[in-house]
Amino acid sequence: MQPLLKAVTTCVLGLVLSGCSLVYDQQYVEWETKTPDEFPVLTAVGYAPLQKQQNMDTAGKKLAAMRASKLDAYRELAEQVYGQRISGSTAVADWMVQDDRYQASVDGVIRGAEVVRSYAAGDYYVTELKLDFQQVHRLYTSVSRPQELKRVVYY
Repeated sequence: MQPLLKAVTTCVLGLVLSGCSLVYDQQYVEWETKTPDEFPVLTAVGYAPLQKQQNMDTAGKKLAAMRASKLDAYRELAEQVYGQRISGSTAVADWMVQDDRYQASVDGVIRGAEVVRSYAAGDYYVTELKLDFQQVHRLYTSVSRPQELKRVVYY
């Protein structure tokens, strides 16, 4: 009889203690969204030659140059935001430099940029862009809802 009493007491004690630990594991977590005090504004200018475009007529060359200058401005913005990757190599033979090569690339996503001006200037087409990080912050928080831990209350 005593082993049965011992087993029942152990089970009851285990249930009581595990019930107490469950009460202490309950918590309330409060989160908040932080907004920076200042937002930078970046600008970029892109250029494209009008006469070097592949289209034969003047209107087609102008449209192609408009698109190319806009892409050039976006590339410049991406360089400012994400940086530029530079890779290079040098080949040496008989203690003389035979070949020097450098390559630059940029990779990133630009959201919220605004075309400020787009115009022809001589033989080039120019596009000016503006990237206001306040707008970027609004776009980012509307999609991802970043939050910081504000406080935790344990019961």
